[in-house]
Amino acid sequence: MPSFVNQDVRLLKHDRSIVREDYLDNRWEEATGEAVDEVIFLSKHTAASNRPALTVHPIGVPHLKEGEQPPVGGKPAWAAPPNPRIGPWFRLLKSIADSQNLTPEFEVTLEATHHGPLTNAPTMFVEIGSTEEYWKRQDAAQAIALLVWKGLGLNGGAAVGDWNRNGSQQKILLGIGGGHYVPRHMDIVRKDGVWVGHLLAGYSLPMEDPGPSKAQANLEVGGTWRQAIRVAFDTTRAAFPQGEVLVHIDNKSFKGWQKNAIVGFLAEQNIKVGKPSDFY
Repeated sequence: MPSFVNQDVRLLKHDRSIVREDYLDNRWEEATGEAVDEVIFLSKHTAASNRPALTVHPIGVPHLKEGEQPPVGGKPAWAAPPNPRIGPWFRLLKSIADSQNLTPEFEVTLEATHHGPLTNAPTMFVEIGSTEEYWKRQDAAQAIALLVWKGLGLNGGAAVGDWNRNGSQQKILLGIGGGHYVPRHMDIVRKDGVWVGHLLAGYSLPMEDPGPSKAQANLEVGGTWRQAIRVAFDTTRAAFPQGEVLVHIDNKSFKGWQKNAIVGFLAEQNIKVGKPSDFY
């Protein structure tokens, strides 16, 4: 696997499926003796819409049950610590895409937490989508290269999204609910200074419909949604030492009984819920 060096950055080039490259961070440390502080995967994005897009997202499949086979990497009840650069790099990528006249042809968007591979270090994906036509676009590739160049401070400037230098004791958004492209959470993350952790779309919060009993108070709702929230919260908190993780709920994406169950569980777990203005 060819590798390239620039200051403290190591770039690996490979021809395997990224989502099957488990524990690249551990393997690099074992091979070189160098500690890995974070992992950034540069990848191709696919979508049913085939729409051109530049995307950023955390990874994990925290909602899967033990024994389930993850379809695209990872393992059940797992999520990587989200890379603190996700929010700042999303905003930087939007700025670069605008300046390079890639928008509005390319949509710049966050995605919800999904897929593997397994890692221990804070991780994120940066992707070009959504078909081979756009994967080959040199202008899109140049935008991603510029994102890495500026984002990691390789241009001589300050790195973008360095939590340890810029973020301690600030608030972090943990998104719950909504579709795969998390529009209501993204509306908040567009604002300068907002930090973001995991983003759990509705499909990562399986909740069993209790039927006629759903009107009852203190309803017990089955499914792995509690597990998903707990894993997402714990790994987000680990990625942002000394930060305060607040949940932002996409209220319109839930039915009343679902929202009540989620809010009740968060209260039991002493996990705070924030409104949009809490993150600015």
